[in-house]
Amino acid sequence: MRKTMQPKTNGNPSRIGEIAKKSLLYLFLSLWAVVVLFPFYWMILSSFKSYGAYNSEYVPKFFTTSPTLENYVQAFTAVPLAKYFLNTLIFTLFTTGLMMVVITLAAYAFARLEFKGRNLTFALFLALMMIPNELVVITNFVTITNWGMRNTFLGLILPSVTSVFYIYLLKENFAQVPGELYYAAKVDATSDLKYLWKVMIPLCKPTIVTIVILKVIECWNSYVWPRLITDDPAYFLVSNGIQEIRENGFGRENIPAMMAAVVVISVPLIVLFLVFHKKIMEGVARGGTKG
Repeated sequence: MRKTMQPKTNGNPSRIGEIAKKSLLYLFLSLWAVVVLFPFYWMILSSFKSYGAYNSEYVPKFFTTSPTLENYVQAFTAVPLAKYFLNTLIFTLFTTGLMMVVITLAAYAFARLEFKGRNLTFALFLALMMIPNELVVITNFVTITNWGMRNTFLGLILPSVTSVFYIYLLKENFAQVPGELYYAAKVDATSDLKYLWKVMIPLCKPTIVTIVILKVIECWNSYVWPRLITDDPAYFLVSNGIQEIRENGFGRENIPAMMAAVVVISVPLIVLFLVFHKKIMEGVARGGTKG
């Protein structure tokens, strides 16, 4: 008997459909990545063009055959950009350090300590997140001015040493640590501060690292408050230094030099995010997951 030959199929239709969906998804993500990254490419490209070459382009060119570092030299010589970097570094380190102490103690108290009115107090803390930032800025400005702290690092730092959102994020992470560890530590006569330092912080390290990175980015990009509370260039941060560069540096018409200054200011944050982006995602995921 002759066997009847079965026609071969080209593949599983569901498998083909899945591959097609993934291909379309990757194509969309690639196009979206080009849209998102193009401004950064244009910023870097413009920073390597000379002032004359940039202004002579009636039709923008997406490449340059004669790159120059002159704009970067001007960025550091037209204004004290290095001084702005130092001010921003001081502001960032001290603000982040003080904030981590405050929010860690507050989150630990709300997550582990038993005291009267704890839930109500925490609810009131969360309610503060609904207050517009503009109202807080006005209140802080009046307070710092009345205390005579304008044009000081203390005036820059104090309003930023706490965050309701970060307290909430860390409190939720602390709450995931089994309570049995706390009771066992108390049986061994371990103090709350020692338990926090030896147990809670190491177990919740991803979330803490995430908060530190996000706070550093927030401080580095801070603009409204430093611009409001300081009018002395000796206390300008890099974000405010950009405005100083435009007004008293090489002028608003020198776009390539301006782009060079922006590149210099943006590089630390870009590198920080690329190095720690996995930690940020892991910390946020752990902070928002219970059980």
